[in-house]
Amino acid sequence: MSRIDAPGPKAGPQRHGRLRAYVRVRAGGLPGAFWVLWGGSLVNRLGSMVNPFLSLYLTGVRGVSIGDTGLVLAVVGIGSVISQPLGGFLADRFGRRTALTCGMLANGATLLTLGHARSLTVLVLACFVLGITIDLFRPAAQALVADAVPAADRTRAYGLLLWAVNLGFSVAMVLGGYLASHGYQLLFWLDAGACTFFGVLVWLAIPETRPAARERTAGSYRTVVRDRTMLAFAGIIVLYAIVFQQAFATLPLAMKDTTLSSSAYGIVMGVNGIVVIAMQPLIGHRLADFDKSRVLATGFAIAACGNAVAAAASAAAVYGLAVAVSTLGEILVFAVTAAVVADLAPAHLRGRYNGLIGMAWGTGFLIAPIAGTRLLVIGSTTLWLSCAALSLVAALCQLSLAPALRRRAAG
Repeated sequence: MSRIDAPGPKAGPQRHGRLRAYVRVRAGGLPGAFWVLWGGSLVNRLGSMVNPFLSLYLTGVRGVSIGDTGLVLAVVGIGSVISQPLGGFLADRFGRRTALTCGMLANGATLLTLGHARSLTVLVLACFVLGITIDLFRPAAQALVADAVPAADRTRAYGLLLWAVNLGFSVAMVLGGYLASHGYQLLFWLDAGACTFFGVLVWLAIPETRPAARERTAGSYRTVVRDRTMLAFAGIIVLYAIVFQQAFATLPLAMKDTTLSSSAYGIVMGVNGIVVIAMQPLIGHRLADFDKSRVLATGFAIAACGNAVAAAASAAAVYGLAVAVSTLGEILVFAVTAAVVADLAPAHLRGRYNGLIGMAWGTGFLIAPIAGTRLLVIGSTTLWLSCAALSLVAALCQLSLAPALRRRAAG
């Protein structure tokens, strides 16, 4: 007589086997240095609570007007324009590990200074230095991945980094929104502590990956700016960055105009991380099979749809839907952008190439609060529809650049 539970002993091993296969396809084969960077990025993002709430801090705690807040945030953008080119130079000149660690420690010190600033002059100066230090580490981190991870796995690796960043971001936004409603000082201390942890972890656990001196050839930012394909790609990223940054520069102000609280903004932005956490493992490992320009253009078009939804929003649920749609585009854009730069950059100039693309992001972040706050004064519908149109322009430009990128990747 057969037992009805006879298949039972096989079920557990089968489930474990499927789980191992699932994890291996998405995360297997990547070097230890990458996973240290992954873990440090997760912790750093768990503490990244200041920047998303900076506009609310300036207006609500320091009494800065909306117009002046836009200008102060633009000062952060000016610093951001400097930040990544400087970080790229440091990564190529002194090494990935040194640039990343020093950038994180400098950012932590700046956050504490900003959190204790009282006068408008000190606030502006601290925000400028914050802009310089906030992404000083990023070219080194991107170059480290390109150094350590084989080309075939880079899109997957950058996608996994995005997943870690957004896992931390989703928690940080919800917790940050709660803490902000009870005071902002703890946000500054937690953010500074996370920066310090990340910097020290990299210094202790990741060996230097920069090519040895004998393998490096002459090159500078002049070499980078003579690369017309890279410059065109950077210009497209500027367009998308202007749109992307509105989530931090103007979305909290738009939600405040509809009587929604900082906690509501934190929850809405937490949707961003939830969507990335849910969707990136499903699609991230498949992106390498598709043409990078088409993936990017699709991401830009999806971002346009998200901003169109925001144009009709007045309730937190609709804002959450807009963020969810835009995040689907973000997954595609962020996973593929770094891989495109890795295709274009010579190994010994990876820091500088990533510095240039970082400068493109910084330029967009500089323009975003100035343009966004002025469009918001006209009306939130005008703001979000303008963002949708700009995203579509970026998609069309990316498709035009696609043949040149394919030739470089093949070469």
